Amino acid sequence: MGSTVSAVGVVDKAMVLVEAIEAKPLSLAELVTATGYSRATTHRLAGSLEAHGLLRRDAEGRYALGARLISLGQKAEDGFPLAEVALPSLQRLVDETGESAQLFVRQGETRICIASVESPHGLRTIVERGAVLPLNAGSGAKILRDEPVGKQGWLDSVAEREAGVASVSAPVCVGDVVIAAVSVSGPIERIGINPGNVHGAAVSKAALEIAAAAAP
Repeated sequence: MGSTVSAVGVVDKAMVLVEAIEAKPLSLAELVTATGYSRATTHRLAGSLEAHGLLRRDAEGRYALGARLISLGQKAEDGFPLAEVALPSLQRLVDETGESAQLFVRQGETRICIASVESPHGLRTIVERGAVLPLNAGSGAKILRDEPVGKQGWLDSVAEREAGVASVSAPVCVGDVVIAAVSVSGPIERIGINPGNVHGAAVSKAALEIAAAAAP
């Protein structure tokens, strides 16, 4: 782990710690293993992040994400209300397809659902707003990994992340940058084993609508 992505190495190292703790709280020893840093460096960085409220200690003494991140996240969302501008398009997508629709953004090696509208069907896919999902499975993950969508403008997946569930996703782009993924997901017995052929055009249209609404 421990890769440098900017010219400020100490910031990169601090972010590696934060990303390591995203999935679950970790002890100091587990942080050392996850990051590959020395125990002294890990302890120093974690202590500094804790002092700034970005990390905290849980009841078992493990490092966990700090409460200040909640405030920072809310302010970031308020300043860039992508979820808000996307909701009308997501609702139209649900009305058109009958399936659940979501909007995902990438955060480190995960993806986060920042907006979700559920299908009216009793049997449906439920991905709650704020849900953190892996970046190694599902059509939304493929989009956020920047896999090519080709002329069709979408990618789909069948039973990759969860058995019995299929999905199709399209990229929301600002310029040439993928900032989010729009997804429609549902049970395979209804959405089929080729969900892109069924709903790909509608998902791509929604992605373009959201991109236009989010553009400066």
